[in-house]
Amino acid sequence: MNTATDTTHCDDLAKALEAFRHHAPLIERWGTELARRLGSGARLLVAGNGGSAAQAQHLTAELVGRYREDRPPFSALALHADTSSTTAIANDYGVQEVFARQTAAHGRPGDVLLLLSTSGASANLLTAAEHARRLGMTVWALTGRSPNPLQLGADDALCVDAPLAATVQELHLVAVHMLCETFDRAVENGGTGRVAADGTPGADGKPGVVGRLVGRARTVGRTTPGGPVAPRKGQA
Repeated sequence: MNTATDTTHCDDLAKALEAFRHHAPLIERWGTELARRLGSGARLLVAGNGGSAAQAQHLTAELVGRYREDRPPFSALALHADTSSTTAIANDYGVQEVFARQTAAHGRPGDVLLLLSTSGASANLLTAAEHARRLGMTVWALTGRSPNPLQLGADDALCVDAPLAATVQELHLVAVHMLCETFDRAVENGGTGRVAADGTPGADGKPGVVGRLVGRARTVGRTTPGGPVAPRKGQA
């Protein structure tokens, strides 16, 4: 009896990951820009279907909560997570409108809409992208292989070169974590590069929004000045 483990899945992932490394500069740019915008009061909206919906909610949880270190919460919404809204919209307007109508309700000029799709062809994401751009939002896409319709409908896109949807989703998770790391680093540095994380005044002589928020966040969990800080994520 052959008990050897089939490692084809791991081999496919390793091959795709090697090519994925070239996207690091794009993710760096996204994380830095996202820190600047959210630190100035903008909002991130994220949407996907199925496994991509789970990835979307993973990202927003890390931004509203925290990724590794304590920092301020930032406004990020996973549009599929409001089940009452999504089911009502699907029932009244059709499935293709479930994200577009929520984008129209929550989105403002300067906000970012991030769309995740392994195929890059989901009609409800394409419709949301169209509405977002009409509103003056910036649209980013995480997709599978290029070219694809969602890539063409976004302002910027990261397209994973992998043949299987499972591998694409796994690398989307890598992208989410790298984005969070870059975002946190930009927040720690003051978001715009003009202000230190401790709130040191910038060129205009005023503390930046992100710098002030980070300064306040460092006191979260302290019971008295100089007292113990809440444990980091993953620590008891």
